[in-house]
Amino acid sequence: MQESLHQKFDVIRHWLNEQIVGQQELVTRLLIGLLADGHLLVEGAPGLAKTRAVRLMADCVEGDFHRIQFTPDLLPADLTGTEIFRQQTGTFEFQRGPLFHSIVLADEINRAPAKVQSALLEAMAERQITVGRESYELPELFMVMATQNPIEQEGTYPLPEAQLDRFLLHIFVDYPEVSSELAILNIARNEALGQGGKTGLDVQSKLNQEELWSIRKEVLQIYMTPEVERYIVELVLATRTSGTNDSTFSRWLEYGASPRATIALDRCARAYAWACGRDYVSPEDVQEMAPDVLRHRIIRSYEAEAEGVSANQIIQSLLSTVAVP
Repeated sequence: MQESLHQKFDVIRHWLNEQIVGQQELVTRLLIGLLADGHLLVEGAPGLAKTRAVRLMADCVEGDFHRIQFTPDLLPADLTGTEIFRQQTGTFEFQRGPLFHSIVLADEINRAPAKVQSALLEAMAERQITVGRESYELPELFMVMATQNPIEQEGTYPLPEAQLDRFLLHIFVDYPEVSSELAILNIARNEALGQGGKTGLDVQSKLNQEELWSIRKEVLQIYMTPEVERYIVELVLATRTSGTNDSTFSRWLEYGASPRATIALDRCARAYAWACGRDYVSPEDVQEMAPDVLRHRIIRSYEAEAEGVSANQIIQSLLSTVAVP
């Protein structure tokens, strides 16, 4: 583990925690997604700094950033781009859309209809898009960070399961504590008075892409014992009705997590261990990341919904049931 890269990572994490007060867990999850090379879905009530957090995280990395405000009248071509006819040459020329940026913020993603959301499927899974007969490669650094509001139902479209499964993490943002909210109040007042001071991250503190590739390589090389690997697999298998003998889980779960969840939990546990400064993965790392990896990949049964059992409650029951190595 390169000490200089880890120190740079700690500087970025500290700066983000200063800018996004009271949301340390959100900051950690955003950075884990960056280290594990996956897409993120951030969900929370309005005013909890979801969009601000994603935008500031993008400022910490070398790469072009683009925000897309999802609306009901958005079209797939507004994301992917379209072919434009050039009269001068009598040919069609492909005009690239906003998905050809390195870091894409899909703000309020559930406000766009299914045909627009489906335009993201190929981009998120294969890092390319197809328009007509041609396929176009996306940037080597490509990351979709989407936000959605859980309490507004009018004018929203639930994300299909196939798209949810392509998000590495589903991060839920809760309200800050009293002390944090007092700090937020003071910061907002100072900014309104023009006394906010310098808030930008120094250029030399930002991660360039070569450094990011190096960190991602280190993350993949973090040591994991066969027992912990087996623990990850057993956790995911337990979400499937065939993977557990517990009749309660069979009642609560309609569909379990796919093998993509196993890969995601492995990558995130390694990234979390690296972020903590360790060169090995412990079962506690797996347990720490399991809720964010699994909550959008399990489908609750009608009985679970009728009994008011949430996905988080099911995951916590799994963690307490599956034997820890």
